Amino acid sequence: MTKLGEYLIVKSVNKSEVARKTGLSKPRLSELTLNPSAKLRADELYLIALAIDISPCELLEALYSELKLKKTK
Repeated sequence: MTKLGEYLIVKSVNKSEVARKTGLSKPRLSELTLNPSAKLRADELYLIALAIDISPCELLEALYSELKLKKTK
């Protein structure tokens, strides 16, 4: 399960409806929610956020807030 998959479960989102609204195929959406090695593209994140009625920035922060800049000398 990916962070996107966990997020959609917590928000009780219907993946079939998201696929229909975004134009993403059901297999691609399943890959994005189940396969941790799948890479979520920016356009996919944007469309998914619009489909579930949230800000793309909110979804981006929910999925990637653990990323930090490397410390420099």
